[in-house]
Amino acid sequence: MPVITELEPIAQADDCQGLYPIREVARLTGINPVTLRAWERRYGLIEPKRTESGHRLYSVSDIGTIRQVMGWLERGVSVSKVAQLLASNSSVDVPAPASSEYRDWQTRIGSALTDFNEPELERLYGQIFSSYPIDVVFQGIFLPLWQQLLGTRDTFGRTSEWLLLDGFLRGRVQHRLQLQAAVARPCVLVVAMPELCRELELLVAGLLLTRNDRVVRVVAIGQPLEELSLVCQKLEPRAVVLFANHALNTAHQRRLTRLAQTLNCSVSLAGEASDVVQEALANSSIACLGSVSRLINQRLDAELKATPGG
Repeated sequence: MPVITELEPIAQADDCQGLYPIREVARLTGINPVTLRAWERRYGLIEPKRTESGHRLYSVSDIGTIRQVMGWLERGVSVSKVAQLLASNSSVDVPAPASSEYRDWQTRIGSALTDFNEPELERLYGQIFSSYPIDVVFQGIFLPLWQQLLGTRDTFGRTSEWLLLDGFLRGRVQHRLQLQAAVARPCVLVVAMPELCRELELLVAGLLLTRNDRVVRVVAIGQPLEELSLVCQKLEPRAVVLFANHALNTAHQRRLTRLAQTLNCSVSLAGEASDVVQEALANSSIACLGSVSRLINQRLDAELKATPGG
């Protein structure tokens, strides 16, 4: 999942290099000290170090974990389930979100956004794309910054910066998707669960699923699920991947199960919501692909091989 990264320097504890007192962590994250202590004691979500006098000190990794927790809570996941989700994600071999290299890029992108300097943003985008694989470009660098700006829109100027970044990235991702759309290969449809993700998140999911052996078609945000069977009759996709980054309630799960019964192809769920409902959908025909690029592709490959024509 995208991890919110800091856009300002952190004031370190004077006597412990690289560690930060609870008041500073509370200021940076917006989570009060009482809640931070509860997350530690009741749920084991963070394990700060202690001074000889018993004061808590947090590492950059701890701060990253706190922001991951915030991200899950904002998506409707209960705090009691977050520890399991963090543990399952930590077992996946993904780039470290606290990497100073990624933060350096994000700082430079943030400066370009603050100056509303789109040519510089374009230049940085090109440099990053030529330096990293596509999953790192988006899940490691751009989307965490995008999420940070989205979460701080109450700060003057942040909404304008977010809109600039959002529009810029949507244009670039749509262009890359269009480059592969005309080639006749097996088709996979990527469709948003209504109101459970934003357009950029959906487009990036489609791009990360794109491979040489298949075409991915991202259906526009707002597609009625009730009409999806009609779309599939015309396009005859090998698979439909529903995408959601916010938690599915019971009504969503029932709707998804009913939808799968109407489609004559593999139906899967991807995004952060799929990590949450995996157990609830275990006895259904719907595969949960997860939210990490490598796992999504591996699990979708397995689904396609298991279906007729695979």
